[in-house]
Amino acid sequence: MDRTTTVWAVAYAGFGLVGVVWATPLFSLGDTPASPALNLAVVGVGVPAATVSGAVTRYGARPGLRVLLWVTCVLAGLAAFGLLLDLITLVFGQGVDSVPAAANHALAAAGCLLLGTTARTVGGPGGATAVTAAIVAAAPPAPSAATRPVQLAACAGTVAFLPYAAMKIVWVSGGTFAGNTGEQMLAISEHNGASEIWLALESWGLDGTVLLAALGVFLLWGLVRPWGQVYPRWTPWLRGRRVPRALPLVPALLGAATLAPYGVLGAGYLALATADVVMVSRGDFSSPGDALLVGWIGMVAFGVYGCALIAATRSYWIRTRPVAVAVATEHGRPVGTSG
Repeated sequence: MDRTTTVWAVAYAGFGLVGVVWATPLFSLGDTPASPALNLAVVGVGVPAATVSGAVTRYGARPGLRVLLWVTCVLAGLAAFGLLLDLITLVFGQGVDSVPAAANHALAAAGCLLLGTTARTVGGPGGATAVTAAIVAAAPPAPSAATRPVQLAACAGTVAFLPYAAMKIVWVSGGTFAGNTGEQMLAISEHNGASEIWLALESWGLDGTVLLAALGVFLLWGLVRPWGQVYPRWTPWLRGRRVPRALPLVPALLGAATLAPYGVLGAGYLALATADVVMVSRGDFSSPGDALLVGWIGMVAFGVYGCALIAATRSYWIRTRPVAVAVATEHGRPVGTSG
């Protein structure tokens, strides 16, 4: 794994260097491309990551190297911020705002996964040189539910989306909320370049973000309940089989890393705006007050859900870790084997 991480790190540093030479922005601030000078941050992540992972390959597991791997993992995770939004726009048939920035998000996310995996496999207790007297095998634990506090967090994450969903449903059904009618919101979507798929859903009385919120709540409860670890009965070809850990963990990690900071930081900004410390633009609404109302509904939903998703993801990770099972041996080999 450390060699794969080194290859990624070298490629990522080269990607950033190409962006610097060609002055192609690899980051964006909303819809506005950021300064190409920020591309040096990509090089600043790739070069240390290549150095550290290469040192792991050459010198083996060292506790200090593990710390540095986690540091570069966090930096890569910060560079990947925005990948979820890129995926959402692609799902609904809309192009991303910036192809280089989207590529940066995807590469950084892949690096975050590689660096985190490498950090967990080096410098652990016992390391790769530990010698055990018995042969053990890894087996998945029995499906289990999360603790009560984590399930309460899931309840909070679910309830937080109810006002957001209600607001969106009012608009797509033709009603008025925060001074805007459903027709006005549809026109705003068209003006902002919404895809044909998105506009078609709204014309049918369906809002894309509400559908995504429903999927997000389904994911959240799958992480905290036992049924999220086994394929359901209505999938006869998979019935009773264990769900691969990565299947829910990848979207959960992506959602938590995006929605939690987005909602929490956004709520902090809205708190300052509510206290008249900073000015808030009315945007597509008739007054700043209407913009604040809609902003609070959205940020509370994203922030509470994101934090609940962090707790649920951590719980799922711990509850589904393979456990060591002793294997009966005879003459140093598992029973039933030969040669």
